[in-house]
Amino acid sequence: MLKRMNEALDYIEVHLNDEIDYNEVEKITGTSIYHFRRMFSFLAGMSLGEYVRNRKLSNATFDLQNEGKSVTETAFKYGYESVDGFSRAFREWSGINPSEVKKTNTLKAFPKLSFQLTIQGGNNMDYRIQQKEAFKIVGVKKRVPIKFQGENQEIIKLAQSITPQQREQMRNLANIEPHQVVNASYHFDVERMEEKGSLDHMIGVLTDSQSDFDELDVIEVPKLNWAIFSSKGEFPKSMQETWGKIAAEWLPSSDYELVEAPEISFTGDLSDRSNVNSEIWIAVKKRISV
Repeated sequence: MLKRMNEALDYIEVHLNDEIDYNEVEKITGTSIYHFRRMFSFLAGMSLGEYVRNRKLSNATFDLQNEGKSVTETAFKYGYESVDGFSRAFREWSGINPSEVKKTNTLKAFPKLSFQLTIQGGNNMDYRIQQKEAFKIVGVKKRVPIKFQGENQEIIKLAQSITPQQREQMRNLANIEPHQVVNASYHFDVERMEEKGSLDHMIGVLTDSQSDFDELDVIEVPKLNWAIFSSKGEFPKSMQETWGKIAAEWLPSSDYELVEAPEISFTGDLSDRSNVNSEIWIAVKKRISV
């Protein structure tokens, strides 16, 4: 998988001055562009869009300094619709105006990325692949900031906002495994997978009920295959470390790619937070061999 991702980066590099055809990226990787963008963000720590912008501006710096190109020529070469738009982006990225490049000896560069897989620790990952029929997630949702470590205070506030009546209604609806409250994250800022991004988060239950859900929010989830990972340890550290291994180790080396669907997690007894059982569910499909 990483070999194909690097080939896709080579393609993007060649077409930095052109229109990047993301259908071609799908052909190169044998995966959906959704999976490629998510995997890129997991591994690079930035969005694909930000990477492309940084590479263009880095190359623009070279053109302005060494090729003798004007600011106007450079702006249109790298696909900006106006000189003002290019100048603003260049200034935000480098700290100087493009017209000042030839006057300074300290310039910013952003090299091309390549990915390598490094497995650390050699620990086993407990997971299973399971097909599940279509279901609904019914609960209360909120747009929250992405947070990679520690507890997300906005999610805590969301949990505290759930009324006793809503909790009772959710308990009565929970007729699908795991028959308990789950957390579901979806509608990620695909172009903002750093902590400054956000996502929709729902606290709810899984159900196939056709009843009236009153004021509860509903997510319809189709029939899918799920990779289900188990972890045990300090909460939320153990669960977050498991998710990190899924993104950095399991997905790049597995035969599966992500499917656009909510990411579901839930925990067992939280009375002893140093030893909590948890599960993470991610929707997947087999990658196409190319």
